[in-house]
Amino acid sequence: MFEDGKVYCLERNNRVQVEHPVKEMGKGIDIIKEQIWIAFSGETALKQSDINPRGHAIECRINAEDASKNFQPSPGLIGMCHQPSGFRTRVDGAIYQGYKVTPYYDSMICKLICHGRNRTEAIQRMRRSLDEFVIEGIKTTIDLHKILLNHKKFLESDFNVSWLDKAKLL
Repeated sequence: MFEDGKVYCLERNNRVQVEHPVKEMGKGIDIIKEQIWIAFSGETALKQSDINPRGHAIECRINAEDASKNFQPSPGLIGMCHQPSGFRTRVDGAIYQGYKVTPYYDSMICKLICHGRNRTEAIQRMRRSLDEFVIEGIKTTIDLHKILLNHKKFLESDFNVSWLDKAKLL
């Protein structure tokens, strides 16, 4: 993260990051495929010069949580489930109608990733996708993502690591 002229490393580890789909869509490569190829052959299939930016990608983590109640977990049985689809839209997860969300694991139930030629287009595509996403039977963070994607501070890229706590969105 970059803030006030300084770079902050939020996390570093040797596993594939949960955000890897954003990199994949933004660079046009399949990171998992490349990682398997390296493990198999001992070589990289790509050179750094092969990896170039291709627009902008955004990821929303859809959690089984009630954001209006301090992100209280929301386990339960998913009733209706309709996931968005379409051009440059990706859902990573395994939820479905009848899926039981238990309280014993991470509350993230899927990730929604949208790509556009630029940030504005990616935001527009994400808004549409969030509007299409229907998960009944449990509370999710979908409504919070809708609020965030329409907030002036987000649209102007005028936020920092403590912004959400201070914004009082809900």
